[in-house]
Amino acid sequence: MNRYPLWKYIVIAVALLFGLIYTLPNFYGESPAVQVSPLRGMTKVDQGLLKQVDEALKKGGFAVQGIALDTAGVKVRFADAETQIKAKDLLQSQLGENFVVALNLVSSSPKWLSSLGAQPMYLGLDLRGGVHFLLQVDMKAAITKAIERHVGDTRTGLREKKIAYSGVSRQGEAVEVKFRDAESRGKAIEELQKSAPDLLLKEVEEGGEFKLLGTLKQEAQKRIQEFALQQNITTLRNRINELGVAEPIIQQQGADRVVVQLPGVQDTAKAKDILGRTATLEIRMVDEEHDVVAAVQSGQPPFGSEIYTERKGLPLLVKKGVVLTGDYISDAQPGFESQSGEPAVHISLDGRGARIFKQVTRENVGKRMAILLIEKGKGEVITAPVIREEIGGGRVQISGRMTSTEASDVALLLRAGALAAPMDIVEERTVGPSMGAENIAKGFNSNIYGFIAIAVFMIFYYRFFGVISTAALAVNVLLLVAILSLLQATLTLPGMAGIALTVGMAIDANVLINERIREELRNGLSAQAAIHAGYERAFATILDSNITSLVAGVALFWLGSGPVRGFAVVLCLGILTSMFSAVLVSRGFVNLTYGRKARLDKVSI
Repeated sequence: MNRYPLWKYIVIAVALLFGLIYTLPNFYGESPAVQVSPLRGMTKVDQGLLKQVDEALKKGGFAVQGIALDTAGVKVRFADAETQIKAKDLLQSQLGENFVVALNLVSSSPKWLSSLGAQPMYLGLDLRGGVHFLLQVDMKAAITKAIERHVGDTRTGLREKKIAYSGVSRQGEAVEVKFRDAESRGKAIEELQKSAPDLLLKEVEEGGEFKLLGTLKQEAQKRIQEFALQQNITTLRNRINELGVAEPIIQQQGADRVVVQLPGVQDTAKAKDILGRTATLEIRMVDEEHDVVAAVQSGQPPFGSEIYTERKGLPLLVKKGVVLTGDYISDAQPGFESQSGEPAVHISLDGRGARIFKQVTRENVGKRMAILLIEKGKGEVITAPVIREEIGGGRVQISGRMTSTEASDVALLLRAGALAAPMDIVEERTVGPSMGAENIAKGFNSNIYGFIAIAVFMIFYYRFFGVISTAALAVNVLLLVAILSLLQATLTLPGMAGIALTVGMAIDANVLINERIREELRNGLSAQAAIHAGYERAFATILDSNITSLVAGVALFWLGSGPVRGFAVVLCLGILTSMFSAVLVSRGFVNLTYGRKARLDKVSI
């Protein structure tokens, strides 16, 4: 009656082993470390970089506790913070400005756990310390910028089509075009409906003048605002990479706000500088008249030229004269070359930029053109293609030995060189590392004390069945922490509160089961029959109560944001693990204890 088939015991054993393995890394703590990563992908993250870092540290006489390579870069662990800081200074001087060398904290768990994919949970801002910013995107400025671009495009388009007009200007949030007669206005409407589908056109006649007002359609405004927000988020991600933050949180909040959390960063001034910094894109012609090798050897570039480095690491002579800036780029998307099918980047220029680019390419067919990203006074050549023919229409295609990933990166850099719309910091908060450590201690202690209090009550009130309930509760916590670690969740104070609440809620199922067993014993059933009936009849009630809690947790996750969603995730996972541990695991322990006996005189409950 109270016996499990072998497969159920195997499931319980596997679950316990899984919980133990994936929970263990959280108990090893973290070690001071240095993270080395290439600046904007200028160098590949490979074994060569790992060897370079290792050799530099060995020459400097630093004792390394561990060195590892991952997708972000090379991470080196040290015994103490003093060695960590000295190693950072050495690596920064040895590797140069093409690398970001940042202080970090990495897990101290052994390699065999890491090889199994067992990693500790990330610690949130309130536990590790760091800075928190809430930034507001100026959506009105994004719309104004789009209107100004349409003003230039309209002027250029009408001029190219030889449609007479007396003036084009921006009036508030509208493009105003003046004409001398209705016929010209009619021709302009036909042209603008084709070239500017985002504009809603309205005919106006005032003081004998024929006017045409173009306002952005609602769907176009929404698209522009969404693009501005996403481009700003992408730009912020690129900039924060320079800080070397291990787990930055950059996410949208509402329709026009961005939350930026940088755990472990204490320098608020530097973080502000990174977030508010501007970057520009420049298109220049390559200097092919002089020898680049001679210029590099002499260290003196020819008059009117500068020495830059291509993404492949080769030096390049670039003329100082700027042909076009990133202000004229309206969009850049990864794609494929139309003829060869190779990965490429498709760039869209505004009206004025298209006209300038058409003239430049017409006059420089067969010559190379360099596209540079200028940031903090330093430039990087993204690509330097050969101009094959005159390029008109405002659409530019960049291709040549690029992978799909590289094409996406270049498109991202072109789009994210500068913020699409201004942003203001509306909230700023700094959490010190000592406060984070205090929060960890308080959160951990509250869970431990709560668990001990529940265990004492259950053992006192339900005797041996209380011991089994406590063991099942421990398994529940073990599985919950293991799943959160496997998902690489970020643990915050609300998450700790969710764990504490899960501990309190999980014991409810065992209380229902134990009380049902007591009731069946009072009704005259035998001990074996009472245990069986207690588990079977209590299950429906347990399922109903957990489903209602799960619905509430899903609603919190769906409607909430930030810490509320973190709390909801822990709550929902805790409900699922408590169902497994309270019903399957606790009954497995009971069956192992009492199921082998054909007849029981009494049970300790």
